[in-house]
Amino acid sequence: MGAETMSKERAAKEDVPEEKAAVLHDRDIREPLFDFLEETYGKVRILEEKRMGSSRADIVMITPEAVVGLEIKSDADTYARLQSQIQDYEKYYDRNYAVVGTRHALHIRERVPEHWGIITVEPEEGKTDFYVLREAKNNPNVDWKKKLSILWRPELVHIQELNAMPAYKRNSKELVIDKILAKVPRELLGPQICEELFERDYDRILEQINAYRQENGMKKRRRRKRRRYKAI
Repeated sequence: MGAETMSKERAAKEDVPEEKAAVLHDRDIREPLFDFLEETYGKVRILEEKRMGSSRADIVMITPEAVVGLEIKSDADTYARLQSQIQDYEKYYDRNYAVVGTRHALHIRERVPEHWGIITVEPEEGKTDFYVLREAKNNPNVDWKKKLSILWRPELVHIQELNAMPAYKRNSKELVIDKILAKVPRELLGPQICEELFERDYDRILEQINAYRQENGMKKRRRRKRRRYKAI
C-alpha cells in the first residue's frame, strides 16, 4: 500500500479531512490572526510579545474597554509552560484567549480557566480559518497594579493630569501607581489605560521618557530595536 493511500485512509479513520491534517506553526497563525481580530472585534490595536512577569504574552489586543491577552498554541507547541503562562496572563489582562491549532482543540477546555476564551485555527483550502469556540469573560483575578505597570512613566503622568492629581515627579513609578489606584475609580481608569495604549507612539514616547529622566537627573535611555507590532 502506497504512502498516499495510507495517509488518506488514516485521515478517513480519524474523521479528519486530508487537507486538515497539515501542521500549523506559529508563523502560519500569527499574521492571519491579526486580520481575524480586526474583522471580529472592530477597533483594536495589536502589540506583539509583551513582557508580563516571567513570561511573554504572544499578543496583546487593545480594545476601547479592555486589554486582552492571547496565547498561541500551534500544532507544533506543547502545554509544558502553559500553566505558568496562565498565571501571568491572569495578573495583567482584563480578558484572555487561547488560540489553538487543531491538535489542541479537543483538550484546551481542560487546560485553561473557564473565563478564558478559546479560538481554534484550521487550514482550509489554502487559507487559515478561525472559529471562536468560546468568548472570553472578564478576568476576576486581574491585578490592577500589574496592569498599570504596562504603561510607561509619561503615560502615567498623562493619567495623573486627566484626574487632576499631583505630579509626584520625585517618586518611584510604583508609588505613582499606588497613588493612581487610590484616587481613580476602576471604571474610569480602565478606559484611560486603553486609550493610552491606543495612542502609544514608540518614537515619541522615547523622547518623552528621556526628557523626564533628564529633568529628574537620570541618564537617558538608549533606543532599542523593538519587536514589530501592528497597529490596526
